[in-house]
Amino acid sequence: MSDTPRPGGDELRTTVEVLHGVVEHVLAGPQHRASGTIRLRVTPGAIGTVRDPAVRLLGDRVVGPAGEAPLDGSLSLADVGRRVGVEPGVPDGVYTDHAAVGSDDPARVDAGISVAVLEWFAVGAAALVTFAPESEAVLWPEHFDLAVTVDGVNYGVSPGDGFSAAPYAYVGPHSPVDDTFFDAPFGAARTWDQVPDVAGVAAFFADGRGRVHPTG
Repeated sequence: MSDTPRPGGDELRTTVEVLHGVVEHVLAGPQHRASGTIRLRVTPGAIGTVRDPAVRLLGDRVVGPAGEAPLDGSLSLADVGRRVGVEPGVPDGVYTDHAAVGSDDPARVDAGISVAVLEWFAVGAAALVTFAPESEAVLWPEHFDLAVTVDGVNYGVSPGDGFSAAPYAYVGPHSPVDDTFFDAPFGAARTWDQVPDVAGVAAFFADGRGRVHPTG
């Protein structure tokens, strides 16, 4: 990761919640209605759709078919969607657990925190390529995390949620494993301070895989 400071506290939580709302209402929902998929992708400095309409979240703004909209609180999530040329709203009938912010809430993020969160996703994306190059990482809008599944284990990164306020990487076996490495309800987790770069996250994934599938 770059020298961008790693934030914490309420402003991090609030920014992550708004980013989650943008991902659901302005990227995943419109894409699902137009193209039938909720899958999203992470690229350096951005989160984007994989099919039409082409929409990207770029830190403190969103870019779409009709132009761009700021995430400075001057617009609601719905207004952001319409400004960039899509009809906003969550994916219809796909899942029920949604972001804490809704279409009518102000779309305001802290620009520096948003950049740090997108950089964390980029770190995770690069680590997943290093760890599992044969798998395609997907950013899922329901839980707002980037992940792959390999041999019955989920590997991914989250910007923070109800489990951890700090962004973290995780290893989630589909079946329980009797090993103290797995210290979270869903498996194992390490915060972005514990695994601060691509090499650290990839090594954490590899350690988890070795404990789930020991070679003897």
